[in-house]
Amino acid sequence: MVTIFDVNSGDLIEETANELKRKKLVEAPEWSAFVKTGSHKDRVPSQEDWYYLRCASILRKLYKKGPVGVSRLRIIYGGRKNRGHKTEHFRKSGGKIIRSALQQLENAELVKKAEKKQGREITSKGISFLDNLALKVSKNESK
Repeated sequence: MVTIFDVNSGDLIEETANELKRKKLVEAPEWSAFVKTGSHKDRVPSQEDWYYLRCASILRKLYKKGPVGVSRLRIIYGGRKNRGHKTEHFRKSGGKIIRSALQQLENAELVKKAEKKQGREITSKGISFLDNLALKVSKNESK
């Protein structure tokens, strides 16, 4: 059986984003065209469907790392802030983007709130969703 660990992560995230968009499991908010992804960024994302890619990436992270909260995901998606001549410092990413993505994935029943730990974890429906997409990606890679 093919899992997410057996395929290229970039291809899997792209395929998952396309599937989330096609099945309308996630809807990009109105503000997503104007917002930066964090204080460490200078501009808004250049890709039009960046929100779906972020949702797919969050879903994959939940599959790999188990129960994860917004705070840890902010650290994962953070980066170095360019401060001119001064030394660079790490900045967390924006939390609103991650919270809204998790809420939409929760409404799609791909993610649920963790019972014992804080944060959210992937459901069995989410695991099968990602594994089916991994199988699809592996078939495309073998061609």
